[in-house]
Amino acid sequence: MTFPGRFADQLVGDQLHTVSLSFLVDSLEVRRGGVGANICFGMGQLGASPILVGAAGADFDEYRAWLDRHGVDTASVRISELLHTARFVCTTDAAHNQIGSFYTGAMSEARLIELQAVAQRVGGLDLVHIGADDPEAMLRHTEECRTRGIPFAADFSQQLARMAGEEIRTLSEGAAYLFHNEYEKALVESKTGWSADEVLARVGTRVTTLGPRGVRIERAGRETIEVAAPQEEAKADPTGVGDAFRAGFLSGLAWGTSLERSAQVGCMVATLVIETVGTQEYTLHRGPFMERFAKAYGMDAADEVRAHLR
Repeated sequence: MTFPGRFADQLVGDQLHTVSLSFLVDSLEVRRGGVGANICFGMGQLGASPILVGAAGADFDEYRAWLDRHGVDTASVRISELLHTARFVCTTDAAHNQIGSFYTGAMSEARLIELQAVAQRVGGLDLVHIGADDPEAMLRHTEECRTRGIPFAADFSQQLARMAGEEIRTLSEGAAYLFHNEYEKALVESKTGWSADEVLARVGTRVTTLGPRGVRIERAGRETIEVAAPQEEAKADPTGVGDAFRAGFLSGLAWGTSLERSAQVGCMVATLVIETVGTQEYTLHRGPFMERFAKAYGMDAADEVRAHLR
């Protein structure tokens, strides 16, 4: 929501202990989101057949229909009998200050989901991406992956700030992939007490997104891979860009392409999202996508990716 005035003008210094305010907003936008759903939406657009695992409320029906229509398997989403789907509600004033509230709702029931049941339903799991979710669910799913020998990717994102070093170490140890941005990379090392080399000794592949500079991929004893981001046509909204990169990168892995090629696909999808307001408002048309991809990364790379796209 957008408030045309300034929050500061409505606050009385000696009455902050009894604040009771109501803002008359002049616009309301409702958008789909959520880390897992954003990533799966992008993978579905690329034809990678992702499986969404999480918890939602009875109000999920319309969102489920949207995701199903865009190539996402939602059959493993747990529906709460009591709670609504998690949501973030935010009001922005004329000075771009924000007041927001995050309702976790049904997300807390994600800890009740057993991955083995998902694996049995679909005939096995190639990789489990464990993104920002209920912290107990993240720990449980990580432990289950280790116990059952299922490769997993650790991706703390928004939950990293509240996590202690021991939690981060537990969620990282043995991960096939560790995702983060530059700031989160430093935070992981600071909180865990691990050096960059010690992190690489504990995970298979470390993927660091670099904003407009693209992405860096590191593996112990291997040459670092750096992939530049394509030139964007506009910068409309950065929300969901990291999720979009993961969608493209994970799709590349599902196709069996190299880490470099997977990162290129991720950067291309991320560019589409930064050009669009909203996390799932972009449309991936095969022709224009491949034209821009070829311009950014060359015809050989484009020919390899084209063979996998819907």
